[in-house]
Amino acid sequence: MDCIFCKIASGEIKGSFVGENDWFVAFDDINPVAPTHVLVIPREHVKSLEELTAFDDEVLKSLFDLVDEIVRSKGIKDSGFRLIVNQGRDSGQEVEHLHFHILGGRKLGRLG
Repeated sequence: MDCIFCKIASGEIKGSFVGENDWFVAFDDINPVAPTHVLVIPREHVKSLEELTAFDDEVLKSLFDLVDEIVRSKGIKDSGFRLIVNQGRDSGQEVEHLHFHILGGRKLGRLG
């Protein structure tokens, strides 16, 4: 498989993780759209949200625990942040490996 996120998660491509646990790793986006722009990805290749829902509650809890750890460490928990998933080409998803964007550090515009 030639998935860049799988290579980052496995360490094949060196990166600096800003957070990690048994199921997920997080790193700063290389093309940030906000002062804080972190990507959180599953360690194993998961293509879609539908695939993620097949995991048990422990895995899903670990995702939100990691998000909480990151927003605290980045200093954006109290001021606010946005957690975004782009699903499919029409949403702008560029890498077919499920990933979550954490955006914050400034006032974000309204959606819609």
